[in-house]
Amino acid sequence: MNQAAKTSSTFDRTATLAVIEPVARAHAAEVVDVVLTTEGGGWILRVSVERLGSADASATVKDAAVNLETCAAVSRDLSPALDVADLIAHSYTLEVGSPGVERPLKSARDFARFAGQKAKLRLVTPVDGQKVLRGAISASGETVTIDDGRPHEVTFSNIESAHLVFEFGPAPKPGGKNQRKK
Repeated sequence: MNQAAKTSSTFDRTATLAVIEPVARAHAAEVVDVVLTTEGGGWILRVSVERLGSADASATVKDAAVNLETCAAVSRDLSPALDVADLIAHSYTLEVGSPGVERPLKSARDFARFAGQKAKLRLVTPVDGQKVLRGAISASGETVTIDDGRPHEVTFSNIESAHLVFEFGPAPKPGGKNQRKK
């Protein structure tokens, strides 16, 4: 997938992942995403992690979620490891967190894992006249099908970014159990 972002031209994602992944595994977590971006005039290295084995088990977002203690432990051990590796040429802030309910979809495996769920895709070039598609996803080979009432086929190379879409459940019925009494 084409992942356009404001990143440092010297950022070696592969080498950085080689430092991050063993630290995450040591805390029973696996890396979902790593992004080096600018925000508020400074650089931020964002590392998203979920429970170890979540991808292999096709775990739901809820079942894959890590707690604050795991994120803090990964951050605490990752910071000195990144300092020693010295892979990022400028100062940055390290943020370690869970990908959340609107988890990014980065690979064909992610699309297969979350098949049937609603996602939002931002495309490099329009498909059926649209550059942003939102609907239920499925994946096969080198394509993703997203259904918003009609199916749209998109190649992975045409996806700029993608993430799951969280939707609140239906509004409670008037007079139901959860209504406040006056």
